Amino acid sequence: MRQASNEGGEALALAERLRARRAEIEEAALLRVRSLADPPQLSEAQYAQGLQRAVTAALDYGIEGIEKGGSQTPNPPPELISQARLAARNQVGLDVVMRRYVAGQALLGDFLVSEATEFSPAEPKRSLRRLSALLDRLLIAVSAAYEEEQEFRQRGQERQRAERIERLLAGELLETADLAYDFAVHHLGVLVQGAGARELLEALADGLDAILLAVRRERSLVWAWLGSRRALDPAEAVKQAAEIAPEGLHLALGEPGEGIAGWRLSHRQADAALAVARRGEAPVVRYADVALIASALHDDLLVTSLRKLYLEPLEAERDGGEVLRETLRAYFGAGRNAASAAAVLGVSRQAVNGRLQAVEQSLGQSLRDCAGCSELALRLEPLTNSNR
Repeated sequence: MRQASNEGGEALALAERLRARRAEIEEAALLRVRSLADPPQLSEAQYAQGLQRAVTAALDYGIEGIEKGGSQTPNPPPELISQARLAARNQVGLDVVMRRYVAGQALLGDFLVSEATEFSPAEPKRSLRRLSALLDRLLIAVSAAYEEEQEFRQRGQERQRAERIERLLAGELLETADLAYDFAVHHLGVLVQGAGARELLEALADGLDAILLAVRRERSLVWAWLGSRRALDPAEAVKQAAEIAPEGLHLALGEPGEGIAGWRLSHRQADAALAVARRGEAPVVRYADVALIASALHDDLLVTSLRKLYLEPLEAERDGGEVLRETLRAYFGAGRNAASAAAVLGVSRQAVNGRLQAVEQSLGQSLRDCAGCSELALRLEPLTNSNR
């Protein structure tokens, strides 16, 4: 008990000695931390003033920690948290911020050792350990505040960038030099939803030798454009994207466009195609392959009418129309060739012809007259919630 009391008394006395030299220590610390900053970083008056307040607060924090010993560790002062945020806003590197605190701790440690000569040999070691623990706690808090501020600033810049792109899409004439993208070249609009969207887009841009303009619109949705002085091949883009797309990610491509008008149109096409990508099994979708489906998905009357006219009549069959549906899908998938459809289904051509005749009887019209609508109804069926 007496030993603990002695330790506390020595810690208190040492803290008082350091306070007596406070002005000297603060001046030395301020010179030390300023030597770690580039002149441009100190040109901001608010930041420079904050730096001086931070040195004062850090010194008080260190001396208080020595005085209290292991009984209670003080919280990092709010001035230091505010200064960390200010450093992020002024683009002072986190490494510079951290080095300042390490340098300040080392300086205070030097003064501590010089003032502890009359105390027990164990006291300087104990106080230096306390300083080290205080520094660890401080660096964690300062780093968290800095990174939080930096992330907030990045989100703000991203929002401003997104707003400018939205205005460009709406037809406004704006200066675009700071977007680092050439709007006069060939474009391919891309929308990606899911984790890893940015990484996929960067890999796709590299694979196609294209420049990338990308902006996050929602937590998991990214609008993007691939630009090139040569016309990009969307089929090649689909192939490459499908090879690298992670599970759970959906990607939609517009068609190639040139100039600012083509940039806008390709984006609108990709936006329409994304609705199909979200509902279908294929993770990568090109607008040209789903144009009718993409438009139909926005027309509830058309979706409902196609189902009632071309799918529901087939349900009168004993199996609910499953075989007729399967046959029609194979038939349309084979370019309306009955022999090819038979090969896919593993049945005879006569069997396919017989089923197609049954379809015509159910629909009350020739397939020649309604093939397009019937095929669209079948393709929409798995993408809507109106199926049986």
